[in-house]
Amino acid sequence: MAKKKATKKKATKKAAPRKSAKREVLVVGSKTKAALKGSGKNTFNVSSDALDALNELMYQAVEQAQKRCAANGRKTIRPYDILA
Repeated sequence: MAKKKATKKKATKKAAPRKSAKREVLVVGSKTKAALKGSGKNTFNVSSDALDALNELMYQAVEQAQKRCAANGRKTIRPYDILA
């Protein structure tokens, strides 16, 4: 009886998104704007590019959590990976 050879799948690398490219929005615009504006006596105006800055911050937090998780030999991102 002939043995079957194990075949390995080639790992494909995904290109990292360029920083200059527009990224998918991770934050909910209306909810985030409402939270930034505040309520009561202290209300603030929110600039049009504030959500873009928060979105970029979210991407950085996600990338940091992925790196920390991988460095610890895990595949599950935990809250302390994000908040570190």
